[in-house]
Amino acid sequence: MATTVGTIPKPVRMDSYGVLRVGRTRVSLDSVVYDFKRGADAAEIQRDFDTLSLAEVHAAIAYYLHNKEEVEAYLVEQEIENDNAQERIERGFPPSVTREMLLARKNGEDPNWPPK
Repeated sequence: MATTVGTIPKPVRMDSYGVLRVGRTRVSLDSVVYDFKRGADAAEIQRDFDTLSLAEVHAAIAYYLHNKEEVEAYLVEQEIENDNAQERIERGFPPSVTREMLLARKNGEDPNWPPK
């Protein structure tokens, strides 16, 4: 009797935004790798991301370990992009109340506070 072995699905895919995702889920490879690097085992990671199967977590970790240099470079790029996005958001939507304003209110130095 012949044994049929199925194919293993791709562990990681890139979405339309350039983010590496695990399997067919929306979980980013970044999230799995950061948990793995902080010492979480596959079962812990699977509990954190319950849309992933244990097999998908193991596959994502294996993908990271086999492509460590490329994934680390990708993680650096993602961090830079996240920082740039945060700066764009803060420039586009500056806070209406600054820390200095809050301190002045707290210390009773703001003549316009409390509002009348």
